[in-house]
Amino acid sequence: MFSSGRQSAFATFGTEAAWLAGLTGWMVLGAVVIAVAVGTLMFVAQRSRDGAITHQQGMRLVLWAGGIIPTVVLLTLLIATLPAMRPIAVKPDDLRITVVGEQFWWRVRYQPAGQAAIDDSNELRVPVGRNVELLLEAGDVLHSFWVPGLAGKLDMVPGRTNKLVVHATRAGRFRGQCAEFCGLSHALMAFDVVAMEPAAFDAWLAARRTPVPVGGDGARLFTANGCGGCHTVAGLSDAAIGPNLTHLGARASLGAGMQKLTHDNLVRFIREAPTVKPGARMPAYPQMTHEDAATIARWLEQLQ
Repeated sequence: MFSSGRQSAFATFGTEAAWLAGLTGWMVLGAVVIAVAVGTLMFVAQRSRDGAITHQQGMRLVLWAGGIIPTVVLLTLLIATLPAMRPIAVKPDDLRITVVGEQFWWRVRYQPAGQAAIDDSNELRVPVGRNVELLLEAGDVLHSFWVPGLAGKLDMVPGRTNKLVVHATRAGRFRGQCAEFCGLSHALMAFDVVAMEPAAFDAWLAARRTPVPVGGDGARLFTANGCGGCHTVAGLSDAAIGPNLTHLGARASLGAGMQKLTHDNLVRFIREAPTVKPGARMPAYPQMTHEDAATIARWLEQLQ
């Protein structure tokens, strides 16, 4: 599968993920210390003569090593991790983004306070240094939203909206993945997460409102072959069955993170989607000539 960014719980770019990585590091360190201590005690015990310590000394060792020290350590861990359990607060004017899991792609809707919503697909952009509330839903079966470098995973359940508040701490392109088996192309259901500096994000969001060119042979063939019956291209079609293609050319990947967005990959996907992505609901177009598919692909690539 094509990957345009890192997908690792140790490549953190979010507040919650940083907490989790830090906690993991401390727990691993603690496990190593305990293992070394127990191993040392076993080594010393095996080489000590009988009666080296009295019964009272042995009971004191059990009390401290088996009772008091573990209690203090666990209590310290609990107190230290309580702040991480507090949810990130959101304000009424914070950005809200609805993400809907579909078989096998992602529907994304940006909802800036006081502005009209903006629809996109298979890519999530968030501003660095701002709290963002993600509203997670499922359009068909169970899915699970997981961006290990940003926050923990959260299930997406049909008929229910789960909320996840995230706070990106550095800019970059990262990778997310569906973490709940959802069908044949579950493993091919990924997405890019682009964390942007606030000014760049605001400019990008404003640019999404700019009309894209919808004329020419590519647009004509797109309509003639019925593509507009499933896909939205602003100013040309407004169907919402499949991914929104209004700004397809600006994305780094194709088919929900499955492969790099290149001309050849796009042409093949247009004609042979079920072969490229098993279980995809987009039909094959064997009757479409390679030249027509290439014309549509070139037009889609221009939709920035």
